[in-house]
Amino acid sequence: MPVCTSSFSPILPFKNSHFNTMYRPLFMRATCTYLRKRIITWDNDFIDLDFSIVSSKTLVLLIHGLEGSSSSKYIASTTIHLNRKGLDTVCFNLRSCSGEDNLLLSTYHSGKTDDVEFVVNYLLNNYNYENIIIVGFSLGGNLTLKYLGEKGKNLPTNIKGGIAISVPVDITSAEEELDKLKNKLYMKIFFKTMKNKILEKSHKFPEYHLNKDKLFKATKFKHLEELYTVPVFGFESPEDYWIKASSKPYLNKIEKPTLLINAKDDTFLSSECYPYKEAHASKFFHLEVPNYGGHVGFMTSFKPQENTWLEQRITKFIKQNIKIHF
Repeated sequence: MPVCTSSFSPILPFKNSHFNTMYRPLFMRATCTYLRKRIITWDNDFIDLDFSIVSSKTLVLLIHGLEGSSSSKYIASTTIHLNRKGLDTVCFNLRSCSGEDNLLLSTYHSGKTDDVEFVVNYLLNNYNYENIIIVGFSLGGNLTLKYLGEKGKNLPTNIKGGIAISVPVDITSAEEELDKLKNKLYMKIFFKTMKNKILEKSHKFPEYHLNKDKLFKATKFKHLEELYTVPVFGFESPEDYWIKASSKPYLNKIEKPTLLINAKDDTFLSSECYPYKEAHASKFFHLEVPNYGGHVGFMTSFKPQENTWLEQRITKFIKQNIKIHF
């Protein structure tokens, strides 16, 4: 598909990437009351699903980003908007992210699509939705794209398409970008919870021999991956993880209408995270690159009623390209 022309046009302060990135979590007002369903996984763990139901035949499965949850502002605002449009939603809280630590040493990572498949199959087997659409943000967007590409022609027929926002589709180069000074504040925010989680896991699982000195000194994602992701999930190295977890190699295998929205000024993303070639070559994969928006920001002004561009773009794609009317 041709690369989509974007209509996103914010006022001046929101043309600053950092301002736009931070405004949503710090100042946006969006809260939801969910109905939580805990499901038991094949490996004797649990996953918490947070539903917001308005009696629709279509369900939107939302997958949050790194260290997010159903309480994240972008999840809550999307849920509110979709419910108002008449669509049911469910947020898949990744393992350890629902407010309660999961039972196993392993939690989640950027490419762990077996959990996505498990949740999708659970929804298909236990509910009667005619249509399911997957919408993922950042890490959750990578999971969305990778899952859709992995399944390809074998995707369940009720899964009608997907939308992914602010996605580091090429993790190798994105991690280099995240290591730069411009992202130092964001790294500190991520590391605060990630280090605590890894430390807690080492207390619960004595057989997991954590080098706590290295953990406390860690300043890059690669350091945490060497300490946790690689040994716990069985990767050979951080580089091996980056290659295997990235969704970019799967984009040309997507067989249902899918949109990726990556802002040009997103400081988390490298040039390799804008897959123009893949979009031009695909019948199903759409790419939209607004000039502004930051990372999962896309706020346009200080007026709350005007700050729904992202949510409206999601519903517009569902209507126009996935062809679901509501």
